[in-house]
Amino acid sequence: MSQLSERPEKSVVGVSMPHESAVQHVTGTALYTDDLVQRTKDVLHAYPVQVMKAHGRITALRTEPALAVPGVVRVLTGADVPGVNDAGMKHDEPLFPDEVMFHGHAVAWVLGETLEAARLGAAAVEVELAELPSLITLQDAIAAGSYHGARPVMAHGDIDAGFADSAHVLTGEFQFSGQEHFYLETHAALAQIDEDGQVFVQSSTQHPSETQEIVSHVLGVPAHEVTVQCLRMGGGFGGKEMQPHGFAAIAALGAKLTGRPVRFRLNRTQDLTMSGKRHGFHATWKIGFDAEGRIQALDATLTADGGWSLDLSEPVLARALCHIDNTYWIPNARVAGRIAKTNTVSNTAFRGFGGPQGMLVIEDILGRCAPRLGLDPRELRERNFYRPGQGQTTPYGQPVTQPERIAAVWQQVLDNGGVADREREIAAFNAAHPHTKRALAITGVKFGISFNLTAFNQGGALVLIYKDGSVLINHGGTEMGQGLHTKMLQVAATTLGIPLHKVRLAPTRTDKVPNTSATAASSGADLNGGAVKNACEQLRERLLRVAASQLGSNASDVRIVEGVARALGSDEELAWDDLVRTAYFQRVQLSAAGYYRTEGLHWDAKTFRGSPFKYFAVGAAAAEVEVDGFTGAYRLRRVDIVHDVGDSLSPMIDIGQVEGGFVQGAGWLTLEDLRWDSGDGPHRGRLQTQAASTYKLPSFSEMPEEFNVTLLENATEEGAVYGSKAVGEPPLMLAFSVREALRQAAAAFGPGGAVVELASPATPEAVYWAIQSVRQDAASRNEPTRDGAATAGHAGNGQVDGAVRTDAEALSGA
Repeated sequence: MSQLSERPEKSVVGVSMPHESAVQHVTGTALYTDDLVQRTKDVLHAYPVQVMKAHGRITALRTEPALAVPGVVRVLTGADVPGVNDAGMKHDEPLFPDEVMFHGHAVAWVLGETLEAARLGAAAVEVELAELPSLITLQDAIAAGSYHGARPVMAHGDIDAGFADSAHVLTGEFQFSGQEHFYLETHAALAQIDEDGQVFVQSSTQHPSETQEIVSHVLGVPAHEVTVQCLRMGGGFGGKEMQPHGFAAIAALGAKLTGRPVRFRLNRTQDLTMSGKRHGFHATWKIGFDAEGRIQALDATLTADGGWSLDLSEPVLARALCHIDNTYWIPNARVAGRIAKTNTVSNTAFRGFGGPQGMLVIEDILGRCAPRLGLDPRELRERNFYRPGQGQTTPYGQPVTQPERIAAVWQQVLDNGGVADREREIAAFNAAHPHTKRALAITGVKFGISFNLTAFNQGGALVLIYKDGSVLINHGGTEMGQGLHTKMLQVAATTLGIPLHKVRLAPTRTDKVPNTSATAASSGADLNGGAVKNACEQLRERLLRVAASQLGSNASDVRIVEGVARALGSDEELAWDDLVRTAYFQRVQLSAAGYYRTEGLHWDAKTFRGSPFKYFAVGAAAAEVEVDGFTGAYRLRRVDIVHDVGDSLSPMIDIGQVEGGFVQGAGWLTLEDLRWDSGDGPHRGRLQTQAASTYKLPSFSEMPEEFNVTLLENATEEGAVYGSKAVGEPPLMLAFSVREALRQAAAAFGPGGAVVELASPATPEAVYWAIQSVRQDAASRNEPTRDGAATAGHAGNGQVDGAVRTDAEALSGA
């Protein structure tokens, strides 16, 4: 076992405990960025001047009327920027634009003594616009050839030979929607200037160092004059990885120009209409299978809806390509990617970061192709798993480590869920209920852990031991409710060998740990845990030498366990507090800067080859649904999950992450339906689902009636801190099982072997039309449906030409 993964005796890691801020969360005493306004004197409030057109060039911007509004202090425009007028890392996101690029784009910001004064001032600003043509939908952009950013191609093997060797060649097309983050806390920042002109920004950000960088660029000052702190976030899910930077810069610019603190907070409608979402995708594909249903070749093109600027679209697309294989061996593949440029908000990171989109494509392919191949979907998936001992690599050339775990979690789900018996019960239920059908589907997950950009795979920490024996840790990760701080407290206590109550954690700040990476890519615990462990190991080694001198032993023979130092073979002991005090008087340094970098990574973005991931996290889920044939309404009856988190750092936290990730994934796939006005009227480009009243989120009513989550046992990961694995993103993709169960339930309304094309999100409406399509198909063949109704109906399903066709059918025009 490696030093990184080995656990000492009586570890604090691995113990189930509640979130470190759980009590504050439920009692309302936890402070978030906007709560700090009440503790700050003379705060000004920022409000956006939004232009409600999808695209146009600004011909006039008159701010004088706003200044006449009582309480308005200043209007910020591009002329006020002393540095770079840009909020992005690609320099394609002007903070104060001359060209409106989406409906609701902010072109100026009003500062007021009150929020109401700022709002009235923003309404008074006059903007004249020369409207320009706009592209709202992904189809619009594809038809117009509107793309930006990189266009990678991932190639592996010989696809021509693969298709030539295939007994079955099928083609298809698939389009699926994005997803709104809908974190509880909207974007917020509070900026202040000290007596030396230095800037201090409180920001709800997943990436404080990048927020610091953007603020320094906008203000035209070096980074050491800007400090960014993040207390905690009320959710992030990727939506606060890139998007907070410009908002923080607005607050900082206002504070710099007025000398007063400036508060920035979007209301819910502003947050929904101004911030990016998960990328929606369009896919075209061609796949070949041998006679046994094993994949021989895949040729696909994935088009991501990037919105108006690049943001993180390029790495999101790259991860989508890297995850199109999911758990399946594809010997010959060619997958091309491109980013559509549309006049909508700039889409951004969202839990899974492109991985879910790539994996959804292959899962949809297999779900649609299984009936054509005469195979049960579960059997088709099993036949294509990565196998141990085969030397199989991903389509981008990385060896698949621990492939045996793919089958192991799958089998454990089958066993734990009693799947075989329940499938027989479902068949009996469906035979007896013509208007209600049940189905059970199982899908797996293989998700690569690390940032695709190798440089981001590093973390830092600063650990301080005070002479009374108490410990304060700082690290570069941010807490958004996922329990990272809880895990870091456990890592520090375990490494130092002391009780958890001895350790406290400070808020994340750029002046304590510099140049940090975003808390993203599920890497928070790996990177920051490695850094905290490294810092604590430095301190422990110093203290062991002090203890050895006091105990009359060699340092290598001293152990610190539960706050007591003892030498092997001796009953003499030294309490932690006494040890620390002795070290202080011996002038031993009691602070340490820790650092960790993920080893063994290599990635060439140009050739799309390498090993970008440290390891793979795997899991499997079985979901059972019941569908109403009259309405398409459904309920999730039961879910069984087995997920691989290595040796868990904090089991209660990890189980909560698996449950939450699964439900969020089910929301994306079955409920959450983003809609924009794509007509030619005055509201073209307007987000129509801009409130919880029109955008349906998963709630308690969508939770499965029975929800069983098991963490894979004996699953030590040698390459990660204390043998753990990442848990944040991978569970989201377990929700594919819900969508596939809905597909199979819809198929149960028709004759055996029905091919069901299901829109995504698979809303009750989409499920209803899928059922009607099955019925219509049966009617056209004069075959009885399983509900006894061979009725013609609406055959559409919300997809763009979702037909699954063989090459022969395509050539014949079928």
